[in-house]
Amino acid sequence: MFEGLVSGFLPDFKVVCQHRLAKPLVSVLALLPIGYLVWAAMLDQLGANPAEALVRGTGDWSLRFLCLVLAITPWRVLSGNPALARFRRMLGLLVYFYVVLHLLSYSVFDMGLDLTDIAKDISKRPFILVGFAAFVILSALALTSFNRAIRALGGQNWRRLHQSVYIVAGLAILHFYWMRAGKNDFAEVAVYAAVLAILLGWRLSRFINKNSL
Repeated sequence: MFEGLVSGFLPDFKVVCQHRLAKPLVSVLALLPIGYLVWAAMLDQLGANPAEALVRGTGDWSLRFLCLVLAITPWRVLSGNPALARFRRMLGLLVYFYVVLHLLSYSVFDMGLDLTDIAKDISKRPFILVGFAAFVILSALALTSFNRAIRALGGQNWRRLHQSVYIVAGLAILHFYWMRAGKNDFAEVAVYAAVLAILLGWRLSRFINKNSL
């Protein structure tokens, strides 16, 4: 009875996903975190170290959106809602958007946009090197996320290239782990690692089952 009442008041989720305004609405919601960070920075509400707050905030949201992107396919398959696939490319580009902001926050506010010092920092600190490697791979994925690139590369080659998002996920967790190692604070790292392990484990299990038939 309760489920009937709920379904009577709430719109069907599949219908919502197919609505022409669904993607613009998701885009607006996805930009709220950076809107808040900019607003807080303008009002000097980011604490004693605003640069660190911006670097950490954009990094955290990059990882959250990466988890969301990787959750799209399992969610689509398990829920039987193919309309969810509409959001995958857009959310993937949002991951890249937040990663670029993360890199810019580090480069401008932490390093003063000194390219020499940035290059030295990348070579000296493993977690910076790993994060930069993830950025390079994501750049390739972002540049080839459009239909023209799919046609140019061919569907199979394009899929192989975009499977490197799994490498990005591993590098992101390693980047986060090494960053927190100095403070001996691994609670958040463990949560994100568990989420990504479940999402990637689901894909591995599906791949094994498919190839064992």
